[in-house]
Amino acid sequence: MRKKKTSPVKDLLLTRYAPIADGIAALFFPYAEVVIHDLHDQTVLYLANNLSKREVGDDSALEEVQHSARERVIGPYEKLNWDGRRMRCVSNVLFDDAGEPAGMMCINFNIAVFEDVRSTLDLFIKGAGVVAQPEELFRDDWQERINTFLHAWLQERQLGLNGLTREHRREIVEALHAQGAFRGKSAANYVANVLGMGRATVYKHLKQMKEGAA
Repeated sequence: MRKKKTSPVKDLLLTRYAPIADGIAALFFPYAEVVIHDLHDQTVLYLANNLSKREVGDDSALEEVQHSARERVIGPYEKLNWDGRRMRCVSNVLFDDAGEPAGMMCINFNIAVFEDVRSTLDLFIKGAGVVAQPEELFRDDWQERINTFLHAWLQERQLGLNGLTREHRREIVEALHAQGAFRGKSAANYVANVLGMGRATVYKHLKQMKEGAA
């Protein structure tokens, strides 16, 4: 039986790129696998954090090695792992000292675990059997009415609470007053807290509006 020749780029790839593969796998452990393919003999040369159950010496998957070296970075793309879970992958062409393609490093990231977390969060946020607010319980919920009006006002003007000027805050107080928002007990204090204003300033604006209407 003829002995298979050793790849001329094997030592270069292992010396230069295996530590990088180990670093990436360690940083994203346990979710990332890093595979180094030897393009000279098209075999798996190195595996860090093996998630795909491949072995060193296995044939490289054709979809991972039959790319133009001009691309250098291929992906991100997705593929299915042995356990049916989706992996998001990026492949980088590795070059020798002469600038010729020598290998390919594939970073395979297990995104299925995050999809499971998202599904759990979606279920938790949506809740089970969430119903509309009982009218008899929330009929006088002036805080929610203030919140609804305030954020509609901000969205219409493409503003955020953190970016409001003094003039913006005065306009909001006036707009809320016109909507009757200050009929609720402690509404002025609530608006002052939400807008980051002093209570005295809110009362001052309300007094000025009352005097102007008189």
